[in-house]
Amino acid sequence: MSSSGEWPLWEVFVRSRRGLSHTHAGSIHAADATMALRNARDVYTRRGEGSSIWVVPASAITASSPDEKDPFFDPAADKVYRHPTFYDIPDEVRNL
Repeated sequence: MSSSGEWPLWEVFVRSRRGLSHTHAGSIHAADATMALRNARDVYTRRGEGSSIWVVPASAITASSPDEKDPFFDPAADKVYRHPTFYDIPDEVRNL
């Protein structure tokens, strides 16, 4: 339990039955990972739409700042070899 008397915050990611990736569904408070999974199941997959759930302690997530997006992502623009337009594709190659 945190110093304020609340349980830790957990971020919930759910993979839909038709989906291939997990998407952020929301947040919950829970005492531990097992409780977080059960609460996430009850809150975010009530209609049986999920096939997998991830719960992550919110304190374990580190994110970039939207205010610093330009300087943060600028180095990626310098690397032209990361773009498929940099390569010549032989005529014999039909599919990549």
